[in-house]
Amino acid sequence: MTKRVLVLIVEDNEANQLLASAVLELEGFEVRIAGSGPEALDVLRDCVPDLILMDVQLPGQDGLTLTRLIKSDPATSAIPVVALTAHAMTGDRELALAAGCAAYISKPIDTRTFGVQVRQFLSAAVDGDRRAVAQ
Repeated sequence: MTKRVLVLIVEDNEANQLLASAVLELEGFEVRIAGSGPEALDVLRDCVPDLILMDVQLPGQDGLTLTRLIKSDPATSAIPVVALTAHAMTGDRELALAAGCAAYISKPIDTRTFGVQVRQFLSAAVDGDRRAVAQ
């Protein structure tokens, strides 16, 4: 039996949670959802996802601060994080990358391409790991 790829969606908006998880589940991914930073950290104590989709605008602790925290912990630092944001302003992409995000997706997501984008991010993360090991 093949292990399904686990994606953690960190998103406080229930409609966005449902849409993203439905698309990913149809694509064959296993999905866990966290509605806040503390909830995401609880999930990360229980499992190690293959990818984290991180809403930038979370209540309380914002997604970029949470990403920095995840990247500073040796237990979770290798997990690729992709920023999700409705605020696609100039400089936002750079801020997300500087915080440790591997990539950036603008919301609302395009349901026709979202699954493909996630697979590409996972593939790039695996290729990056292979390059790091080869060096």
